[in-house]
Amino acid sequence: MKVLLAVALPDRQVVIELQLAEGSTVAQAIAAGDLEARFAGLDVSAMRTGVWSRACAPHTVLREGDRVELYRPLVADAKQMRRERAKDQGPRR
Repeated sequence: MKVLLAVALPDRQVVIELQLAEGSTVAQAIAAGDLEARFAGLDVSAMRTGVWSRACAPHTVLREGDRVELYRPLVADAKQMRRERAKDQGPRR
């Protein structure tokens, strides 16, 4: 079956097309992508995974045409950033 493996890098997104056996898992797709060899210094174990923008576990079974996505850790928490901006603006009227 054909699946896509999308990797979000700091400067670009890479999508790799893979041919896998029926019943393959997210973990097997990531292994087949050989990402450590393609991207030096990439820590796949620190990345979250998803299929079509929905978080999933590595043991999730894939279907034909699925898009496996690897997400980098967040640099900043959006809620904390809003709190800091509000604090910098001072009291409201």
